[in-house]
This record gives sequence, C-alpha cells and structure tokens, in this order.
Amino acid sequence: MTPPDADAAPSELVHLDVTAGVATITLDSPGNRNALSAQLRRELLDRLERAIADETARVIVLSHTGSVFCSGMDLKETRGAGADQQGINEVPAILETVWSSPKPVVARVGGAARAGGVGLVAAADIAVAVDRATFAFTEVRLGLVPAVISVTVLPRLLPRAAHELFLTAEVFDAPRAAAIGLINASVPADELDAAVDRYVAALKLGAPAALSGTKEMLRAERPSSMREDFAQMQELSASYFAGPDGQEGMRAFAEKRSPSWVVPD
Repeated sequence: MTPPDADAAPSELVHLDVTAGVATITLDSPGNRNALSAQLRRELLDRLERAIADETARVIVLSHTGSVFCSGMDLKETRGAGADQQGINEVPAILETVWSSPKPVVARVGGAARAGGVGLVAAADIAVAVDRATFAFTEVRLGLVPAVISVTVLPRLLPRAAHELFLTAEVFDAPRAAAIGLINASVPADELDAAVDRYVAALKLGAPAALSGTKEMLRAERPSSMREDFAQMQELSASYFAGPDGQEGMRAFAEKRSPSWVVPD
C-alpha cells in the first residue's frame, strides 16, 4: 500500500457552485464544526471574491455541511500566538466582503452558529435559520471581546439584546434571533431550502445594478438634514429612472413581459 503523501494539500474546505444565476458557497469542514481555520478563511475569501466577479452569478448563498453552520475562530490555531499573528486579523476582510458585496448574500443556517459564525450570519443581507439552530457570543467566557464581529452584528441587533447577549454569552434560539433582528426567518428544518429558494427567486427578479445601488444606499450614512437627505435620494432615484435598467423595467411592465435581466431557472 502506498503511504499518503504527507505534503499533499488538504482537501478543499469551501466549495463554490454557480448554477442558474446562484453562486452557492458551502463551508465543508464538519469535523471541525466549520471553524474559521486558516485554510477555511483563505478559501472562503477566495470563493466570495470569485462569486462576486462571476458575471453569471446574481445572488450568493452562504451554506454549510454538517450540523454546525460555523463555530467561529479555530481556537486550536490561536493558542500561543501573539496579537499580530492571530487569525482574527483576517476576519474583517471576510465580513466586509460579505457585507459590501454588490450582489445580495443569503445565509442558509441549518445549524448552530457561534462568535465569528454569528458575524457571518449578520453580514449577510438575508439570513434564514432552522428553528432548532442556536446562537451565542461566547467571547467573554473565553476572556475575549466580540470586537470584530460587532461591526456587522450591532447594526442588526436591538440595543438591549446586544448588551444582554454580548455580556452574558448565553445561548439563544432561532426564534429569538429573528425577534431581535439577527435573522429574517426561523423555519422548520424541512422548510429551510424552500424558504431560501423563495428569497433567492425574489432577488433574481431585481436588476443587478439596482440591487447593488440599493445595497449601497442601505449602507450609506444619511445626512442629518432631511432636506439634504431628500436632495441626495432624489438625485439617486432620478439617475435610475433615466438609466438603462429603469427604462427597460418600465418598458417590460408596459409590455407585460419579464425584463431582460431575469435569469431563467
């Protein structure tokens, strides 16, 4: 028997599949609870960048194998490392890429999420979880601060819930996650794929440039003056009304047909 090659590259931990306008990125390290190991972080960022660059991909779905969506940082790799060598230093790029993706990102959460995994869920535009999924910000019980993930999590959570859950590190379920704004929907396990498909189908009906522009508008800091806010939004709105997608959309509506950007299933 030929011994395994000790220098062989480990198996791929993050897969990318683009079909019918949907780029599905799957975390596939179930034996490690889909923890954010160095390899998984590297591959996840690469797959995200490839999905964003793929002109045939209209929506990105972030999924996983196994019973855990993502357990956060791989603590086995972080023990004994100095502050400048911690893998957490790579996480901002991943979260920012998900958050600022010009294409909508849907998180399909079929299991537990902890710490950095919750940061990924929060960074997505839409998140659907099975009702048995659990969440927790476990950092303080490990002597850590949920600092990096707070950038994506805090804009989603009700302030009282953020204080409670960040400080207590208590586990909470998917219905509570929906109630405090972390996810959009909590569904039975046998309805998860149908719920994700419903969101994806709706997103695919939007014009790519309009979806990107809407995401940018949602992320932007609004002026303190209502008059200035209206002026900026009026200019933005007019540019899309006069733009090629806006004109095509209005023609399609009048002609009772699908706009040219709609991708067939």
